[in-house]
Amino acid sequence: MKYPGKVTLTEVGLRDGIQNECTKISTDQKFDLLTDILDAGFRAVEVGSFVRPDRVPQMADTGELFRKIGDMGRDDVEFRALIPNYRGLENALASGCRSVKIGVSASPVHNMRNYNRTPEESISAFEKIFAKAAEEGIQVIGTVQMAFGSPWDGEIPPEKIMSIVNIYKSFGISRVGLGDTASMANPRSTYALCSALLEKYPEIHFKLHLHTARGLGLSNVLAAMEAGITEFDSSFAGLGGCPFVPEAAGNIPTEDLLNMMNELGIETGVDISKVLEIGRKAEQLTGHSGTSFVLRAGTSADLVRRISGTRN
Repeated sequence: MKYPGKVTLTEVGLRDGIQNECTKISTDQKFDLLTDILDAGFRAVEVGSFVRPDRVPQMADTGELFRKIGDMGRDDVEFRALIPNYRGLENALASGCRSVKIGVSASPVHNMRNYNRTPEESISAFEKIFAKAAEEGIQVIGTVQMAFGSPWDGEIPPEKIMSIVNIYKSFGISRVGLGDTASMANPRSTYALCSALLEKYPEIHFKLHLHTARGLGLSNVLAAMEAGITEFDSSFAGLGGCPFVPEAAGNIPTEDLLNMMNELGIETGVDISKVLEIGRKAEQLTGHSGTSFVLRAGTSADLVRRISGTRN
């Protein structure tokens, strides 16, 4: 097994984790979580999304959060937001956001249902967004949803992913995220797709947003690292997941992902004891437990200390 010595973990709980929670999370509570996330050592955070507040009420204060971030003076951190369209980019710019993520589905059926366009047509419609972002010096990450399979289309051919990446590349996008939106990835398919993309596009930085609804999230991370991927999204307490795909909920819990990296000796720069506190706080704010194993059982080192303590 060949794993990298260092990886980047992006905390997406403030956006993907709580966007569909029934319990209202206030701006001050979100900012408190953000402060804890930075204190834990994260240098990439998905703060929110600039979408219609009537459709996603939990994200209505994303602009306010970014204005608070502007007062922090943290140029060492990438604060990211999801945008769906040009209006979203305008709102992001007005709020001081300097990094945005925009996506399209590799599943033709999924994309047609959501946007009434083919995936390729959707990306071509982003041309105005890409031009404005380049003019303003905004970092853009192009994402591919349903990259590892679709409940409507089944297996997605690698050529379909590559056709989307080709369009992103033609617009100067050098960072591309691959999403397991339907939680259909497995280690074999993950390794195969990531290896093929890294070989064909050495100039593009690929990152993964994996789900673990079927228990394969961490094993897929291992397969992706074997292929050469070094950046992964995760959500505190495992909150969130895609609400629009049947039985696809379940982001990889940050606590579990970080614990695995620590056990493998892979550097992340993130303090797991502080991450565990964030997960507990998130569960208290939402009023329910997440899906993290490590939040329940603690780390192996915690177990050793507890057993040693009882012996003493």
